[in-house]
Amino acid sequence: MPGLTIHLPAVGGYAHAAAALAAHEREPSDIVHVVEYVTPAVDPAAVAAGRDVLLDGTVAPVSTIPVRGFPGSADPYRVAVTAYPGGGVLRGTDRDVLRVADGVVYLPSVCTTEGEFAEQYRTCLLRVRELLSPLRLGLDALVLTTDYTATATRASYPRCGRPRRELLGDGPVRPGAAGILVDLPLAPGAMVALDAVAATGPLHAVNPGWTRYDTLTYQPAVVAGRHVFGSGFGALDPVTQTAVHEGDLLAQAAFVYGNIAAVFGAAGGAETVSLLEYVTPDAVPAYPRLADLRAEYFPGAVVTSVVCDALLRPEFLIEVVPRGLLPEREAS
Repeated sequence: MPGLTIHLPAVGGYAHAAAALAAHEREPSDIVHVVEYVTPAVDPAAVAAGRDVLLDGTVAPVSTIPVRGFPGSADPYRVAVTAYPGGGVLRGTDRDVLRVADGVVYLPSVCTTEGEFAEQYRTCLLRVRELLSPLRLGLDALVLTTDYTATATRASYPRCGRPRRELLGDGPVRPGAAGILVDLPLAPGAMVALDAVAATGPLHAVNPGWTRYDTLTYQPAVVAGRHVFGSGFGALDPVTQTAVHEGDLLAQAAFVYGNIAAVFGAAGGAETVSLLEYVTPDAVPAYPRLADLRAEYFPGAVVTSVVCDALLRPEFLIEVVPRGLLPEREAS
């Protein structure tokens, strides 16, 4: 069930990203989004130089994600690339650049250094709205938000609910969401960094019947055309809202993968095409054991794995953000 959009997993630097792009018979002009996962050991000048070489004059939105590291690797940074034939449609320039490909709107990371936690969160959402405005889209076009906040803000995290409710609204389709704790700020003084994805066409929410989402500002997944955008899934029972399998990475992963499969099944039998897996430092030693289990659930999915400082629930060892693709007959 092929799609025109290709999600390449994060690899150790821009030279490897260029090789992966070429292996999939894609050109730099096909790039619609770049994600840089950077550790405290990164050399920003080297990253910028590699980016310039890969893009080769192509203007594309870049998301920069601070992380603690990568399981089993000492890479100072990794790069993930999304490509679409011809690069879709370009809107804006420099820090305001967007690309629209197959109905999906790719944006750069946003952050601010002004204000307290909730105020910064609101500012980030307003900035995303500003970026979308040339497309005549609003925040109701969002399909996924991922916020990166420091471990020290964990107690304050519920305060982001108010700006989300006020700005995202309480309509029938709220975006998917993930919240990751990283202690390296995107900029000094930034307590929140926000990544967002939007879509140009009709959206519909996917929920297998989990009532806990009735009171939340996000959904288990959102469908836009053939694309399915999942929220971040941790080992949280969707009925009791309690964390399960504390201290057992393999059991948590099996629970998470099962829930993703249930949601994507409810979406209309979507194939999982990519997984972004955030693991805590305590999970790293056991992480290689997940490979066989993951292959059973999601054969063929590309996987990007990063180490974060923690997750919003202290019991969580892993959070997984999936993307899927519907068969053509199921597209809406």
